[in-house]
Amino acid sequence: MRITNKIMQRNNLANINTNKIYQDTLSNKMSTQKKVARPSDDPVVAIRALRLRSNVTEVTQYYSKNIPDAESWLKITEDALKNHSQVLTNMITQCTKGANGDLTATDRQIILEQMQALSNEIYSTANADYAGRYVFTGYRTDLSLSFIADETKNYEITEQLHTDNLDMVTKVSMEDMLNLNESNYKDGSMNNIQAVNMQSVDVYRIRLAYNDCTEGVKPSISFTDGTGANIQWKDTDIQEKKSYENPYVEVANDPDAIIYVPDTGEILLGKNKYDQLMSVKDNVDTTQDESEIRVTYEKKNWKADDLRPEHYFACKDKDKGIDYNPDYLTGGAERQDVEYDIGFNQTIRVNSTADECFQHGIGRTVDDLSKALEEVAALEKIQTKLQAAMDETTSESDKEILQTRLDALDKALALSKDKTQKMFEKGITTFQNYLNDANLSITNCGTRSSKLELVKNRMQNQKTTFETLKSENEDVDITEVAIELNSAELTYEAALMATGKVMQSTLLNYI
Repeated sequence: MRITNKIMQRNNLANINTNKIYQDTLSNKMSTQKKVARPSDDPVVAIRALRLRSNVTEVTQYYSKNIPDAESWLKITEDALKNHSQVLTNMITQCTKGANGDLTATDRQIILEQMQALSNEIYSTANADYAGRYVFTGYRTDLSLSFIADETKNYEITEQLHTDNLDMVTKVSMEDMLNLNESNYKDGSMNNIQAVNMQSVDVYRIRLAYNDCTEGVKPSISFTDGTGANIQWKDTDIQEKKSYENPYVEVANDPDAIIYVPDTGEILLGKNKYDQLMSVKDNVDTTQDESEIRVTYEKKNWKADDLRPEHYFACKDKDKGIDYNPDYLTGGAERQDVEYDIGFNQTIRVNSTADECFQHGIGRTVDDLSKALEEVAALEKIQTKLQAAMDETTSESDKEILQTRLDALDKALALSKDKTQKMFEKGITTFQNYLNDANLSITNCGTRSSKLELVKNRMQNQKTTFETLKSENEDVDITEVAIELNSAELTYEAALMATGKVMQSTLLNYI
């Protein structure tokens, strides 16, 4: 076969072009630092690159975004719970002081102010938020746990209680003692203020979650008694009275009485009614809780720091017709856990719900203790005024009347101080139980934080591993490519020189 110059020219040009293409490929690798520019360059590398990039993206999302977000949420929650725990510890300290039988009026006033300040702090802490989301309100992160300001909003609330929610309260019957002063002690309407009429009574009650409930709307109470019968106490079975109408003595003397006191949020029970409620028991062989006692009532006047009922109970906003938590009444309620994805098929709960630590009973107990202290302070104030009137009067008949009033006052004051002391003694145990709940919530939060830290370390290692694998799969060895590129450039230049020399010779040179 005869090789012509044209054939040599075409072959040289083709080889030079191939070399140039190879040089261009190396130049692209050098500039992009990637092994492939398109999937067709190396399908195996391309497929593996897609998988590794997806893994790196997921791990980066977990490690750089989800986990820090979860850490911040848990930190806010833990700080709020620790503050809550400290407030409860201070409350226990105040109860210990209040349980002292030798308190002065100044001591009681200091304790009263401290308790009220601590109570306000508890529910302020409950409104802790992270990035505009309230951390103790479950899924309703846009709604504060308590009312920020006074508000009028009509709710129908159903509390689902049990026998452990029934308690006994001690009240001192003082007739019109708190209305007595130096100007009316001789009034005929005050003749019932005698030592013999001053008495202490123990009353069974259901203390509702709220006071200042709607007047004129009696609650309904339903339960299953010890025989399995469904019982409902309707408004016709219940009397409604104000706290100043002395309903405590009335219910103590009537074993079948049920008295609703809306201003204090109490349902007072006679002995027979109390025994009937205490007879309810849960049949463990069924999924239904027969020991439940349901109390439905209304409240429309709310004060700042009152806990919102929609976070705790099945309730209805009667103004807007909105039902909250209806599944609570069917037993299908689920805890509103806020969870973060922190790893492959791995989540962690970051929130603590209000019912775990911010119970209504804290504020209600403080209210009871405050009222007891205020009652003692009021009696001491009246005692001071009457004693001054006794010192100033010269009439023997007036002195006799004043002495009768003072004797009654001394007895009422002694009973009130004794009741207050016992309430503070009981308060130590009550607040200790709330403190135990708070400490348990702190422990759970700390456990989640520890778990999150372990996952974070693992995600960090995985992130490093996947990034390394991704780099090894996609990235070129710069040194190797640089050498190959230099070699290709030398080869290209040598090919040009050789082609130039060959193309200078023709057939004519040999003729």
